[in-house]
Amino acid sequence: MAKHSFKFDPDAGVAQGVNLVVNGGANFRDEFSVTDVNGSAFSFTQSDNTPWTISAQIGKSVAVGATVGASETFIIGFSTAADGKFISTLTTTQTSNLTEGRYVHNILVSSGSTVYNLASGNVLVLAGITSAPS
Repeated sequence: MAKHSFKFDPDAGVAQGVNLVVNGGANFRDEFSVTDVNGSAFSFTQSDNTPWTISAQIGKSVAVGATVGASETFIIGFSTAADGKFISTLTTTQTSNLTEGRYVHNILVSSGSTVYNLASGNVLVLAGITSAPS
């Protein structure tokens, strides 16, 4: 499991670059901690205390700047929205469905009707050497 920490400035309009490595046929889990521009935990809660929504997908990269659409959707959710923490996972079935190679991903968050590209980057999918124990 990898851990990623970065700053998020909704006014900047720029996604944080985060690269991932996924092992085919294995569970994938990454933890993220997000701070604001002042270094305090970014609160992903709205004024009525409901959390922002979050989603993430991975797609096969076929050329620079080109994908063929989403290959898998990450299971993603806030562990503590008020403290800027969330977890992104893929199951063994999902990672088994990915062929070895280069992919891209992005993580979107939204508050009301405003959607922000929180993070994006490359994903290296490595082929599994053996099958998972049953």
